[in-house]
Amino acid sequence: MSEKWWKSAVIYQIYPRSFKDTNGDGIGDLKGITSKLDYIKELGVNAIWLSPIYKSPMKDFGYDISDYYEIDPIFGNMEDFDELLEQAHKRDLKVILDMVINHTSDQHPWFKESRSSRTNPKADWYIWVDGEKGTLPNNWCSYFGGSAWEWDENRKQYYLHLFAKEQPDLNWRNPEVKRELFNVVKFWLDKGVDGFRFDVVNLFFKDAKLRNNPPKKKKTEIDFENFYNVFTRDRPETLLVIEELQELIDSYGDRVTIGEVATDLGIIQYFEYTKPGRLNLAFNFEFKDVPKFSAKTFKEVVEFTEKIFEDAAWPSYVLGNHDSPRFISRFSDGVFEEERAKLLATMLLTLRGTPFIYMGEEIGMREGNIPFEKLQDPLGLNLWPKRKGRDGCRTPMQWDNSKYAGFSTVDPWLPVNPDKEFVNAEIQEKDPDSMLNFYKKLLALRKNSNALKLGDYISIRTNNSEVFAYLRVFNNKRILVILNFSAESVKVNLNLSEKNGFNIIFGTHKDSGVINSFIELEPFEAVLAE
Repeated sequence: MSEKWWKSAVIYQIYPRSFKDTNGDGIGDLKGITSKLDYIKELGVNAIWLSPIYKSPMKDFGYDISDYYEIDPIFGNMEDFDELLEQAHKRDLKVILDMVINHTSDQHPWFKESRSSRTNPKADWYIWVDGEKGTLPNNWCSYFGGSAWEWDENRKQYYLHLFAKEQPDLNWRNPEVKRELFNVVKFWLDKGVDGFRFDVVNLFFKDAKLRNNPPKKKKTEIDFENFYNVFTRDRPETLLVIEELQELIDSYGDRVTIGEVATDLGIIQYFEYTKPGRLNLAFNFEFKDVPKFSAKTFKEVVEFTEKIFEDAAWPSYVLGNHDSPRFISRFSDGVFEEERAKLLATMLLTLRGTPFIYMGEEIGMREGNIPFEKLQDPLGLNLWPKRKGRDGCRTPMQWDNSKYAGFSTVDPWLPVNPDKEFVNAEIQEKDPDSMLNFYKKLLALRKNSNALKLGDYISIRTNNSEVFAYLRVFNNKRILVILNFSAESVKVNLNLSEKNGFNIIFGTHKDSGVINSFIELEPFEAVLAE
């Protein structure tokens, strides 16, 4: 594979509603992001990915788009976006947009026209099915709960929505739809964006015969989890259109494509969507779902990823995002919370692959505890109390310890975490031992190391199952990474063959010394040596 910028990049995800409010409406905006570009640059990342900023009724907070060619007024306008793009590029930061083309809003002009009759020019732009009211076409379920079919009284037909009923699925089998969606992508490429994160990229095509998804034996309280959703995702036609999409984006030069692959098949399916000629990257979500905090569970994910991807495709890793609980809270033991978080951050930023940081992880933001009466997320509102929704990881970014954490001057759209007093960027910038400065040091080390950015991954067998160790090797450079997942102090035999040992260059507990075959580690200690 040629050396593309995204292979060695660290990508920082911004949820714009919650990043920085500059106009005093309690909602983050584009000018807020622009105002914090120096912070992002100083952090040491290479690119920002913005969750959707297009015009939207906000039933699913931007993932229900009513106009692909306009910025939603709550975020600003196109001039604000152009300024953000220009200022980011001046700082050598890439800008990646979220592209949601599985579905639109029901307020999109395309859908309004489509639902107006069975004979209008866009009648077949969405997935409509004949039937009788009250008799569903099949057993397909929405990810947000209940059936994926909604009756439309005007057309006397059902339309498909794999998410909220206000998010009708587009009909990718219609060549006019495909052509228009490709035009949307071209529009933003012509503007100069550096790539796209494609939302639910494996759902574009559904089974043409509308066959029932086979049921699972083990039942849960969540409808869609009770089926093998083989007829609503990963259809063979999807991979063909992705290859065409990739060809279009490649024609613009060095841009990046990232796929959100919604699947039960994990790493194998991420690889399927990133084979040569397909997407550059697909999120590896496996760290978010490991059953327990242990060296074994994380190592198994890494080693299986390495085995599947080899040199045919480039892996990526995430610990959290706008759809999942904050990882520092998820993996907390109530005692070594920050130690565990620093250990996992060290792993994330030293593995072979492109890492993603979700805004606030660099200051150790915790999961917000949102009471039902303040819930905003349609998933949480629909599935409460079985699912609390995603608002807990979307609370406002904590810039300082003022009333609204420096995010806004008014009550924000979601409540600010009460821990803003000590978990905020301003106070951590002044503390050399803070989570923020830990991230900065590690990112700076990574930026200057080809071994960490592009080197091979070589596993090291130790005599302790709670220690995960590996080498990153690039030409004659070798960096050793040692991660103690235990709450105990341990002495570890690394079985190293180097005669002169390794010099420690970074660590959570020590940043100097020499490692030969043995090393003593404190609880949850991480060490890098070369």
